[in-house]
Amino acid sequence: MAKIGYNLGSPSILWEHPAKEAFHVKRNRKEKKTPVRGVRVRTINLGMMLVSCALYVVLLLVTFHTARNYQAMVQATNLYILCQEEAALVSEGSDCLTNQARMFTVTRDSQCVENYFTEANVTRRRDLGLEKLHGQASTKAQGFLETALDYSNQLMGREIYAMRLIAQAEGWPDSRLPEEMRAVQLSDSHLALDRLKQMEEARELVFGAEYEAKKQLISSNIDFFLSDVLSSTQRGQQDSVEDLEEAMGLQRVLFSALFVMNLIVFAMITFLIVKPLQVYVNCVREEKLIEITGAYEFKYLALTYNDIYELNAANQVLQRYQAERDSLTGIMNQSAFEQVKEVLRVKEQPIALLLADMDRFQLINEGFGQEAGDQVLKKVARLLRESFRTTDFPARVEGDRFAVILTDLDSSQQSMIEGKVKAMNDALLNPMDDMPQASLSVGAAFSASGFSDELYRQAEEALRQVKENGRCGCRFYGEGQAEKKAGSADKISKESGN
Repeated sequence: MAKIGYNLGSPSILWEHPAKEAFHVKRNRKEKKTPVRGVRVRTINLGMMLVSCALYVVLLLVTFHTARNYQAMVQATNLYILCQEEAALVSEGSDCLTNQARMFTVTRDSQCVENYFTEANVTRRRDLGLEKLHGQASTKAQGFLETALDYSNQLMGREIYAMRLIAQAEGWPDSRLPEEMRAVQLSDSHLALDRLKQMEEARELVFGAEYEAKKQLISSNIDFFLSDVLSSTQRGQQDSVEDLEEAMGLQRVLFSALFVMNLIVFAMITFLIVKPLQVYVNCVREEKLIEITGAYEFKYLALTYNDIYELNAANQVLQRYQAERDSLTGIMNQSAFEQVKEVLRVKEQPIALLLADMDRFQLINEGFGQEAGDQVLKKVARLLRESFRTTDFPARVEGDRFAVILTDLDSSQQSMIEGKVKAMNDALLNPMDDMPQASLSVGAAFSASGFSDELYRQAEEALRQVKENGRCGCRFYGEGQAEKKAGSADKISKESGN
């Protein structure tokens, strides 16, 4: 089994790669495998699936046919509504022209003339209604509507003539009249009449029996149009209803067949799948290997599960390994470093602790960007990993601070540590990879009896002294204490002499 941990005899991380361990586990499983035999649920299920698919396909086709019939019925209804609306537009437009012409012959208000020609030339409800219906209704129905429009156009000529006669009676100049009225030529007989007679003739033109007869013809043709559309709509709806009834009957049969198929499928699931699964669930719950039993597919599933079960431990080790590594630099993170410290607290052996801070790291981030700063941190981690032994513990404990625990090492190795720190600073100060210059301030302390909080405090004190004396170097706790004492003694001597 792959594992990761801390060996108190030699405090190092023991790591056998999970991929290698998995290879051995899989190879052993293959050697122990026996041929899988049994009834295949897939074969039994295949026939049921084919029948179900066939039923579903037929049901979909029937559903599409039903939808088309329903859509046809809806379209027929919408067409009838459209025809009603557009026929009403034709009727409204014709009535609007009639009303404005009649009002003008009575009131002689020029606004009526303006309204009349606005309807005739701008609003054009009659023409728009006929355009929207073009190609929608039958040819016969379309003919009725066009006939109604023809009669309406005939009445327009009569209405414009009547309005022109009123304008003549009122003595309006031609410049005041719309172009359509100016184009009208009054008959000599009407021109010979006096003003009152001209007005009476104009009113007769738009109120008389002949005018009303043509208005009636317009209404009749519109009614014929709507009647024909209604008959066509009713026939289409009746055909659609009959088709819908047939399709729905077939749908009921198909749904019944599918229901029976589902009952059979449920029975198969219960006896061929659910019961074996219950056995497997119990094995999983009890955290043991699954018994190789049941149908072919379940036997194969059991063998596969057992393989995965044995490989799972290796995967867990890999996850732990990843959790203990700093995501940026790849060396130990602070959490893993704390674990190493706890292990070394209970082991009486000489160790050294190095605390290293990046010098003026903020200036690198500000001057070259965070990405460059990250690359420098990676470089420092690589140098720490390469400079010390595999039994040592380099870690990134926070931001730009690193720590290294050196095992089985005492103060006699101080010069070796200084040399490694100097080599790392030389590499950082003289980069060959287009990276910004950097340096490390390193404080170190030794302990003859494993890790302790006092050891960490001593390393921090040594690090503080490095920073106070120019950075970019290494200092050991206690180093220089003799010089300080000698300096203090000289000072006292001089004061005594004085």
